[in-house]
Amino acid sequence: MASEYNPYCKFTRVWIPDPDEVWKAAEITRDYKEGEPVLHLQLEDGTPLEYQVGPKSNALPFLKNPDILVGENDLTALSYLHEPAVLHNLRVRFLESNNIYTYCGIVLVAINPYEQLQIYGEEVITAYSGQNMGDMDPHIFAVAEEAYKQMARDEKNQSIIVSGESGAGKTVSAKYAMRYFATVGGSSSDANVEEKVLASNPIMEAIGNAKTTRNDNSSRFGKYIQIVFSKHYHIIGANMRTYLLEKSRVVFQAEDERNYHIFYQLCASASLPEFEDLSLASAEDFTYTSLGENIFIEGVNDAEDLRRTREAFTLLGIKESSQSSIFKIVASILHLGNVEIISERDGESCHVARKDVHLEHFCRLLGVELKQVEHWLCHRKLATASETYLKKMSSQQAQNARDALAKHIYARLFDWIVEHINRALQTSAKQHSFIGVLDIYGFETFEVNSFEQFCINYANEKLQQQFNSHVFKLEQDEYMKEEICWTRIDFYDNQPCIDLIEARLGILDLLDEECKVPKGTDQNWAQKLYKQNSSSAHFQKPRMSNTSFIIIHFADKVEYQCEGFLEKNRDTVYEEQINILKASQFPLVADLFQDKDGAASKPSKVNVRALKTVPKVPNKEHRKTVGHQFRSSLHLLMDTLNATTPHYVRCIKPNDFKEAFSFDSRRAVQQLRACGVLETIRISAAGYPSRWTYPDFFSRYRVLMKKSDFTSADKKQVCRNLLETLVKEPDMFQFGKTKIFFRAGQVAYLEKLRTDRFRSACIKIQKTVRGWLQRIRYRKIRAAAVGLQRYGRGYLARRYAELLRQNRAALICQKQYRMVRERRRYLRTRRAVVTIQAFTRGMFTRRIYWEFLLHHKAMVIQKHVRGWLQRTRYRRQRDAAVTIQCAFRRTQAKRQLKQLKIEARSAEHLKNLNTGMENKIVQLQRKMDEQSKEYRSQNEQLLSTNSALGSEVAKLQKELQVMRSHKPDGGQVVALQQEVEALQEALQEAQAQRKRMEEEHGSEKLSLAQRVEELEKENAVLKTEKDELNRRIQQQAKNSAEEASSASLQTELDQERERYQNLLKEFSRLEQRYDNLKEEMSLNKQFHPGHHRNPSNQSSLESDSNYPSVSTSEVGDTEDSIQQVDEMGLEKAAMDISLFMKLQKRVRELETERKRLQLNLDKMEELAKRKGSDARRTSDVENADLAYNNLKRQELESENKKLKNDLNDLRKTIAERATQDGATGELQDSYNLLLGQLKAAGEELDARKEEVLILRTQIVSSVQQQEQSVRTEGEADGGPDGGAEPADKEEALKAYHGLSESKKLLEAQLQNQARRHRDELEALNTQIELLKDDLEKKQEHLNNISSLSPEARVEYTVQQELNRLSNENLNLKELLEKLEKNERKLKKQLRIYMKKVQELEASLAATQNRTKHELTRQVTLQRKEKDFEGMLEYVKEDEARLIKTLITDIRPGSVSATVPCLPAYILFMCIRHADYVNDDQKVVSLLTSTINAIKKVLKRNNDDFEMMSFWLANTSRLLHCLKQYSGEEAFMTQNTAKQNEHCLKNFDLAEYRQILSDLSIQIYQQLIKVAEGIIQPMIVSAMLESESIPSLAGVKPMGYRNRSSSMDTDADGPTSYTLQGLIRQLAQFNGTMRDHGMDPEIAGQVVRQLFHLINAVTLNNLLLRKDVCSWSTGMQLRYNTSQLEEWLRANNLFQSKAAATLEPIIQAAQLLQVKKKTSQDAEAICSLCTALTVQQIVKILNLYTPLNEFEERVTVSFIRNIQSNLQERNDPPQLLMDTKHTFPVLFPYTPSALSLEGMHIPASLGLDFLIRV
Repeated sequence: MASEYNPYCKFTRVWIPDPDEVWKAAEITRDYKEGEPVLHLQLEDGTPLEYQVGPKSNALPFLKNPDILVGENDLTALSYLHEPAVLHNLRVRFLESNNIYTYCGIVLVAINPYEQLQIYGEEVITAYSGQNMGDMDPHIFAVAEEAYKQMARDEKNQSIIVSGESGAGKTVSAKYAMRYFATVGGSSSDANVEEKVLASNPIMEAIGNAKTTRNDNSSRFGKYIQIVFSKHYHIIGANMRTYLLEKSRVVFQAEDERNYHIFYQLCASASLPEFEDLSLASAEDFTYTSLGENIFIEGVNDAEDLRRTREAFTLLGIKESSQSSIFKIVASILHLGNVEIISERDGESCHVARKDVHLEHFCRLLGVELKQVEHWLCHRKLATASETYLKKMSSQQAQNARDALAKHIYARLFDWIVEHINRALQTSAKQHSFIGVLDIYGFETFEVNSFEQFCINYANEKLQQQFNSHVFKLEQDEYMKEEICWTRIDFYDNQPCIDLIEARLGILDLLDEECKVPKGTDQNWAQKLYKQNSSSAHFQKPRMSNTSFIIIHFADKVEYQCEGFLEKNRDTVYEEQINILKASQFPLVADLFQDKDGAASKPSKVNVRALKTVPKVPNKEHRKTVGHQFRSSLHLLMDTLNATTPHYVRCIKPNDFKEAFSFDSRRAVQQLRACGVLETIRISAAGYPSRWTYPDFFSRYRVLMKKSDFTSADKKQVCRNLLETLVKEPDMFQFGKTKIFFRAGQVAYLEKLRTDRFRSACIKIQKTVRGWLQRIRYRKIRAAAVGLQRYGRGYLARRYAELLRQNRAALICQKQYRMVRERRRYLRTRRAVVTIQAFTRGMFTRRIYWEFLLHHKAMVIQKHVRGWLQRTRYRRQRDAAVTIQCAFRRTQAKRQLKQLKIEARSAEHLKNLNTGMENKIVQLQRKMDEQSKEYRSQNEQLLSTNSALGSEVAKLQKELQVMRSHKPDGGQVVALQQEVEALQEALQEAQAQRKRMEEEHGSEKLSLAQRVEELEKENAVLKTEKDELNRRIQQQAKNSAEEASSASLQTELDQERERYQNLLKEFSRLEQRYDNLKEEMSLNKQFHPGHHRNPSNQSSLESDSNYPSVSTSEVGDTEDSIQQVDEMGLEKAAMDISLFMKLQKRVRELETERKRLQLNLDKMEELAKRKGSDARRTSDVENADLAYNNLKRQELESENKKLKNDLNDLRKTIAERATQDGATGELQDSYNLLLGQLKAAGEELDARKEEVLILRTQIVSSVQQQEQSVRTEGEADGGPDGGAEPADKEEALKAYHGLSESKKLLEAQLQNQARRHRDELEALNTQIELLKDDLEKKQEHLNNISSLSPEARVEYTVQQELNRLSNENLNLKELLEKLEKNERKLKKQLRIYMKKVQELEASLAATQNRTKHELTRQVTLQRKEKDFEGMLEYVKEDEARLIKTLITDIRPGSVSATVPCLPAYILFMCIRHADYVNDDQKVVSLLTSTINAIKKVLKRNNDDFEMMSFWLANTSRLLHCLKQYSGEEAFMTQNTAKQNEHCLKNFDLAEYRQILSDLSIQIYQQLIKVAEGIIQPMIVSAMLESESIPSLAGVKPMGYRNRSSSMDTDADGPTSYTLQGLIRQLAQFNGTMRDHGMDPEIAGQVVRQLFHLINAVTLNNLLLRKDVCSWSTGMQLRYNTSQLEEWLRANNLFQSKAAATLEPIIQAAQLLQVKKKTSQDAEAICSLCTALTVQQIVKILNLYTPLNEFEERVTVSFIRNIQSNLQERNDPPQLLMDTKHTFPVLFPYTPSALSLEGMHIPASLGLDFLIRV
């Protein structure tokens, strides 16, 4: 078949050369036979063309690839590999699909779009991370990921070589590659090395980039950055090497170009304070920055760029001082360029202009001497063997020397900055591997090419040689790996061209030799080149020039101009000028120019073994030529690259005008030839460029097989048999181990056969379908004809019948019509006659009528005229009368108004106007009268006092006059002086007497203290004597002890009964006083203005209880009473009788307590009468009662003290409120009444306290006596050694206790009396202040009222009353709300304390009963078992054991058969018991330990989904339990009555609920992270790659990248996942969460988050993979999403909004399936794809790829139509979806229906130490 195959047949498309478009497409119109001279073609515009073909002149044109292969990601996937195919594929991808990246074998071709694209975000980096290179669309990130992956897998260093012309985007590509490494391989420490690596970019761009005619940000140097990684492949450092900085740009720029960016950045920021000393101005004012005549770049802010540059300097650790020095050096270069050098008259010497400002600035900024610089700028030294000469320089020579110095300074500064950047990026850690990024200039050719272009093209020759050998090596490795037979491929070897440049006596050697000659010139060097290299095939001499030469590079011929080669190679700078700079006073400047041996050839930090060594040059560093240095550094670079695995990025510049997405084919072809892309294509085409794996080949071309071929199960053998049948020439293909290799064009041939087979099958299908359609059509026509005939005949019959009916109807109509016509004619004639008669009669009648009418109108007119005249006269008369009346009445009204105003000012009128305010005014007047009476009384007292004082003064004056009259003036003065002296002496005596009294008091106090000490000593002696006497008496009076003790007890009992009678009398008196106070309060209440609510129901709630709860009466009542006083204010508190009732109730409770103590005393007296064993048996019970009584007494005392303090605070608060509010007289009386009641209640409380203390003393003494008597009896029974204490000891003790108690009582009474006096004094002072304030306010009020008018006064009074009533109403409402709140609170506290008191009394009673009857009957010890209340008790020491059993060691499987969330329920029941016993420390400890233990378990199992799910369910359940049983009404709505009883009683755990909520959110996020990590590797394979619908997906030819080394090549291949596997994993997640009892809402949120990840990852891969954007993938994807939706419905998860997250991928699948041709289709797509952004829609349409020739591509016009329809959308510019987006998590409250009392704890848990309560 292959021998008969003629590719140049009719309809075949070919490529023909074109001068404008390089290549033009055409179609063959006639079959071509071998040997014919003409090929008949037709161009795309329809023009016929006869293409001449000859064996020597024109070969046959290149064949065009099928349309299905156009736009491929990899150029090597094309069937026909040649230049026009490559160019066309790049053009289609760039212009139609806007894809700037394309693979060409191992090379990534990057076309500069001249537009910012949104394809470099963090989400794109995430999408490419970990992916194989051929799986995703071409991208710089894919190359970076390939290098990173090979470094980690092969343990070998990598290099990324980025090359291209200026403006092609090399720097940007290198920057994005480094950004990828910084993101993926971020440093593991806090050093932020990756940020420093990225921070070096703005610095290097500032000092090494400049604007050229081709690029606004062109790198004018080459750099190789080595990013160093650790053994864990984290960035730990970096190193940078630079090559061939373009120093000439510092002093010269072509038109429309700029100098380096740093100069313009400094000039733009010259106004900043820190740059004022640089003396800079605009860049137009400096020579070195204004040569290009355009100092601005559109869209670039130089000042902002400088800010970023300074931030980068700071981040890299360069100090502010060093930065300042750098900027000074840069500024000095600008000033140096402006130094004016003036030529002398002789023309051979020159001088610097006098007082040159720029020279002064240059010297100042660099710290050098002005005179020396001025001198050596115009002179230089000439040294010979014997002496040294000083030679003047001409003006041109001096300017050249100045420019050379500027270039040298900048070059040294550039090297210094690079060196310090390397220091900042280097690391002390051990380096493991590195990835190098080489950003170097591409091949350059201009109209004038000089030394720089020569070095650049020399470097590109070396790189191309390395590239060619690497490509050939990869091809060879591939063939050897597949074990196929192959022949050696010839490729272009440019070693002769390299030898021409760098070999011995090559161009560089001759250049260095000529530089050493003293008078060497460029012309002499050119002649040497002609003579030496004329025989070389790569060297040519131009015909028309003797100062240039041509080198035939691998890319093109380049003509170099020899002028300037020697000067640039020498790079001469005069040593005198350098010595001046070395002597600079600034350390940085001096350091720049110090000699550093080996600086240029210093190796990098990375150890690289060179393939061959470079011999050392014995000369010093500063003596080496530029060419020699560049050659050495280039050799070192090549050695480094050869020691690494290279990756190539070739940047292409699409046009020279910087237009976005504009493609110039000629410029592109020129660069493709120069960068080696076409050479890669040629090498691939020379071998086997097309490669298919056996499964893919079988899937693609099985349509060419016969049915018998499918009998074999071995697909390899089936493919072999098929190929041997289809292709007869065995050299056209080779069978490898895993792939089939094809020669160029064979895939196109197979595609043609496949297309023909499809076409024939389609024809057969069409034939059958068309025949079937025609038969159906014939049947339809025949049936239609029969039907038409039937209906036609029926129609004719119906028409005839209708005609008969119409004829009969016509006759009837004619008859009727004629009759009607004649009748109408008669009636018309009759009507006309009657009408004529009527009109005639009417005419005569109207004439008569008009005559009568005229007479009548005349009469009417006369009547009206006469009436009008009469009315006019009447009105004049009436108006005059009214005027007179008005004047008179006005006078009367004025008089009456004046009288009314006088009356209005009177009080009687005011009273009539405001009768409703009479009572209040009367009251106010009454108060004013009373106050005026008081005021008058006070005035009278004051007047009386004044009169007394006046009389006294008069008397004294009289005496004074008498004395004056008796004595002369001098005697009076002497008398006064004597009187003063006497007074002074009296004062001194008084002071002395006071001192004596103080001394006497001190001595007396000291003597009393000594006396007390002596008494204490005597008391101690007496005690010892008494003890001795007691011991003696005890031996003598054993038998009389019992009688003495009983007598003393009887005496004490009588005294106690007398006190009890007195207490009863006092109690009855208090009750009577209470009734009196109640009546007084009710009377006061009646006279109080306004309405007040009496909240006495609160007291009734307290008093209704039968349980004397101490805590309720003291804590609740007292605190709430004070709170009510504070909230209600003085006016409300004064009238609230409940406060006094509560205090009275407290007195009654104390009385009750006293009675109970009396009963205990009686009981103890009865017990004292028992003897022997009964006393011993009951001692324990009595001790327990005594302990309980002591505890109760202490509690009563403390609470009484607290109540007393609260009462004092209440008094102070009421006094302050009275002072602030300025109460009225009635209010003050109420306050005094309440104050008196409170004082009386306080006194009663104090009295009761004293009685309780006395009773306590008596009880203690009686107990002691009882114990003594018991002990005495025991000793008497024991033998003669025992004895009884004497009776005088008991009496002494009783006397002592009585004295101490009476002392305490007296002290208390004195304190109470003093406190009472103080309180009364404070009350009086407060009352006086209140009266004064009230009087002042009333006086001010009266003044305000008197100044107002009567109307305003009434209005003001009414307004004041309204304001008062409104305020009272608001206060009442607030008081009502607070009272209701307090009522609820008190009821709750009452229930709690009642229950506690009951439990305490029950426990005490049970203890007494058990102690009392344990010896009588054993049966009485049994109690009825109480019901389980849903609480678990544990000992504090078992807490760690509980936590370890329930949290640390538990496994989810161990509780799978029990109630879900059992650990949470158990923990909560333990918390309940701790709350029940009011143990706050236990609650805090248990909750804290639980939370910490859960965190530790999750940290230990941070990748276990089951454990995460288990503890998320338990944590949320524990949180719900704390809410459900918190006692808050919002959480109790769904509780049962029993659950409400189980609510927490003592503690509010709201803070711990918040902590548990935060912990739940943390576990949820960790759960999501674990689940996403499990399913993320499955998503792409399951959703996009697996065939859920068999035989639906097609396979296209693969390129090189699909067979690259990044793919897994194991026997089993990469792990493949199916949709069913993904669904099974989701079902496992859901089942695990459901088994653990997780809330359905939380499980739904987890599923929703996972579905978002599935959608985002699938859509991102779809947007980055051209091979899956097809109709079949859309069908497959839609089926997969429907399966996921069905799974959601089956698991009742459709309501979780998870299905909504799949909407973008569903719409993307529909977009792949719908028609994409017409404008209606575009509108349908716009309305369909609402969840996709405009960029995503356009990207999918651009990536849409037909899998066979029967599908059509999406046209560019259709995509433009879509964009125009969607331009109104405001979508974000982001292309990919955020895979890390997290929906806000919500934990809804879900109470448990389980009852805690019915909870069963399995024994397998080992919780037997827990006690059920």
